[in-house]
Amino acid sequence: MKKLPLLLCCCAAAWTAPVRFQQSGFAADAGGKPEGWTTWSARAETAPRTFVDPQRYRTRLGSLAISGTGNAAEHGGWERRISGVEPQQWYRFTAYYRTEAVSCESWQVVARLDWRTAAGGRAGQPDYVYRAVREGAWTKLWVEAPAPEKAVAVVVQLYLSNAPQGTVWWDDLSLEPIVAPGNRNVTIVSVNLRPANTVSAAASVGQFLAAAEKLAPEKSDVILLPEGITVVGTGKTYADVAESIPGETTARLGELARKRHAYVAAGIYEREGAAVYNTAVLIDRAGNVAGKYRKVYLPREEVEAGLTPGFDYPVFRTDFGTVGLMICYDVFFADPARALASRGAEMVLMPIWGGDETLAKARAIENKVFLIASGYDHPTYVMDPDGERLSIAPQRGTAAVATIDLNRRYLDPWLGDMRGRRLRELRLDVQPPVPGMER
Repeated sequence: MKKLPLLLCCCAAAWTAPVRFQQSGFAADAGGKPEGWTTWSARAETAPRTFVDPQRYRTRLGSLAISGTGNAAEHGGWERRISGVEPQQWYRFTAYYRTEAVSCESWQVVARLDWRTAAGGRAGQPDYVYRAVREGAWTKLWVEAPAPEKAVAVVVQLYLSNAPQGTVWWDDLSLEPIVAPGNRNVTIVSVNLRPANTVSAAASVGQFLAAAEKLAPEKSDVILLPEGITVVGTGKTYADVAESIPGETTARLGELARKRHAYVAAGIYEREGAAVYNTAVLIDRAGNVAGKYRKVYLPREEVEAGLTPGFDYPVFRTDFGTVGLMICYDVFFADPARALASRGAEMVLMPIWGGDETLAKARAIENKVFLIASGYDHPTYVMDPDGERLSIAPQRGTAAVATIDLNRRYLDPWLGDMRGRRLRELRLDVQPPVPGMER
């Protein structure tokens, strides 16, 4: 008897085991398709070539292949319906792929979970399989998501989109139930303070540290201070207060971090050789420098004052999740927040002097990240991925305090989980023209 790759077991008539699916080693039947698999395209004239390739595979002989066959309108590929899905049960889907002549696989290589009702219609919205990591010649894709209400089945969709010269091979597929993730709560404290007439960087920093100790509740996880805490209120220039990292200010921030057992982020000015950077630092709970970000977008005023721009958007792994940093003028441009989200940032900490509130809200919404701001001429707040302020500190000497859940899913009722979907639909291959360059 032929062994089916879809494994279902039942230990009692009144109880059905959670669906489990695993398949590799694909073999074509007389119709050219592996058992249980069909092909799909919106129109016959856009259908790709789908075939089982015995020459390219990851672990066992045979993979699911899709080729564009020179057709720029090509879109489609393989599908398989898996029954036995339980509504609200969480599942992890994993797939591996490799490509050839695919110019922008982030959107041209598509894996989705299309949940279905008993009547065959859609249950909720499809989940895009968006998390990825390279493993040699193959890329591992995975997603963890709950089956929507009324879902009894899921259609696994593996596509190639508008890649006329390209080919993708799919292998080692699995769908397994997982324990629903609990809340991943993080308590954020964003301080609203603007020292004045302090004369020295040390005095200004001292006021911030005192305020943070006073305002941060017990068991805070992140304390955010504004941009330029070493220059505000001093009357000094950026170069006057610039220092190395690690240095005196990061050591003092480290003392606060150790005392409160919290991450601390703040904007300071960094010197490296002749360069002075507008830098945000992240200090870990033990008081060590966990990372730094050098402001990429410098306004004219900072360039004229002698600052040097940064050239990267790093993210930092903490004990509660992945954090990105932006500084002030970065909020006027789409790419900093987009780059941080693309690298996995769930939360963006933004020390800021002043900036456009509407654009700040847009950055949270378009990237589905928590955005936390600590500012002088910009409000101090904790904002959720829907652009809603969960807490705001309207007065000096106060703090916006909120406990957020990084495991909460923020779903659009019509479009689904836009965090994963946008990452898989973003057109990085369509480059904008040189700004101001007329044809």
